[in-house]
Amino acid sequence: MDFVHIDSFPALLTDEGRRLLDLLADHVAADELSLATRLRRDHDPELIAAALTQTRLRQRGRAKFPGDADRMFFTPDGLEQATRTSVAELRAGRFAEGAGIERVADLCCGIGGDAIALARAGIAVHAVDRDPLTCAVARANARALGLADLMTVECADVSEVALDGCDAVMIDPARRTARGRTFDPESYSPPFSFLTTLAERVARGAAKVAPGIPHEIVPAGMEAEWVSDRGDVKEAVLWWGDLARARVSATRLPLGDRLSSRAATRQAPVGPVRRYLYEADGAVVRAHLIAELAEEVDGTLIDETIAYFTSDRLVGLRLTSVYEITDVLPFNLKKLKAVLRERGVGNLTVKKRGSAVEPEEVRRRVKPTGPHAATVVLTRVAGAPTMLITRPVAGAG
Repeated sequence: MDFVHIDSFPALLTDEGRRLLDLLADHVAADELSLATRLRRDHDPELIAAALTQTRLRQRGRAKFPGDADRMFFTPDGLEQATRTSVAELRAGRFAEGAGIERVADLCCGIGGDAIALARAGIAVHAVDRDPLTCAVARANARALGLADLMTVECADVSEVALDGCDAVMIDPARRTARGRTFDPESYSPPFSFLTTLAERVARGAAKVAPGIPHEIVPAGMEAEWVSDRGDVKEAVLWWGDLARARVSATRLPLGDRLSSRAATRQAPVGPVRRYLYEADGAVVRAHLIAELAEEVDGTLIDETIAYFTSDRLVGLRLTSVYEITDVLPFNLKKLKAVLRERGVGNLTVKKRGSAVEPEEVRRRVKPTGPHAATVVLTRVAGAPTMLITRPVAGAG
């Protein structure tokens, strides 16, 4: 069990603690019991437990903080909720481009993921969190990464902290309650309504929100940006002041492809299934920007409620994957099994939008075998459950 305590954490920052962390850097969980037994000859059991916990967290943190995790410090919640480096760097880049932004207040800073990226962009950061252990970890990370001269950390309630001297503000309100993750913005801590007050106090800023935030509650004048990383939507952020560049936008990492609109989102037209199926990145779907993409290829939706569009034009669109459609079939797994067997399809990818059937269930029931590959899309066409048999178009999207 991973557990980090305010009383035991300082011991990890001592010379002995750091040597122990270096020793444990690449240990495997299966060896922990015998390893801990050997280490007790020379080290306090509480320090060993803290070091083992920190090592497990560092190993998990490598996915979010490549190149840095083995020098950083974490708490279990802090690691889970921290902004991954790629996303934090994207956001820090926009702050760095803002005219005259030299100092940013990072409210609800957590273990410092955003603050680290801002500091590396050359911006001074005043990081604030109300949890003493989290603040201690953020300070330790600033020192470990050589950023202590650019990062100050204050333990305080963000609703009461002074923001004098800050040119912009970043806030990442907690989106968990005692009952778990919350999807009600007013249940954030601080609540969503606090943003209005914050925007009045600091003219430029950004606020992280859940990707499922309703478009209609985004305040006028703010930009809502959805960000995906390698196909997974990671977060949404609201920008205000001259940091806002559009009304809605979608950004896909690692390449930084971006699509935006200054107007209210609109609905793409619906039409018959044509030769090429375009699958928009999840950030585009969340941003309701399908119509803007479809327009670039004269595309039409296959169903008014589904974010797939088709076209007879083949274009390598940004923020999409493209498939050539070979068959359009009513949903029937027996029929699908027969078609795939006839064509010798053993390498089967199953995708879905608007279907209650799980891809694993399809694979179990059709039992694909053979040397060929295909992608089956379970969806709806004009309201009817449909199977599209497709093949990816190499180099498109």
